[in-house]
Amino acid sequence: MNHKTILLIEDNPSDIELTKRAFKKNNILNNLVVLEDGQEALDYLFNPAKSSEELPVIILLDLKLPRIDGMEVLRHIRSNPRTRRLPVIVLTSSREEQDIADSYDNGANSYIRKPVDFRQFAESIRTLGIYWLVLNEEPPGSNDQ
Repeated sequence: MNHKTILLIEDNPSDIELTKRAFKKNNILNNLVVLEDGQEALDYLFNPAKSSEELPVIILLDLKLPRIDGMEVLRHIRSNPRTRRLPVIVLTSSREEQDIADSYDNGANSYIRKPVDFRQFAESIRTLGIYWLVLNEEPPGSNDQ
């Protein structure tokens, strides 16, 4: 696997640690950048003074975030030509049908409910890693920041 950045936008410390453990267990060696609220995420992606020059290869986005919620972050990502093709996986505990519909309506590539069981969660991360980091073909020009 390549070592491009994966962006995790998540405010729950337990879920952050769980995600890190699942990445380690599955030998996903990509750089994991963790941002804990929606405003931080928008600054990282869009503020030239704070943003990384290289966009992440994938974004794991929680919906329930402080300051700016995940749905609004998703809208910003999809409305900007620089980021609109980035794979965004909504990774949330929400079981609300409206959240699922809104996520897809706003351009999410996938919607995954966070399982409580670590083994199930680790398997979800393994599958996600295989698909998005190995099998998925990036759109043309996605590395041309």
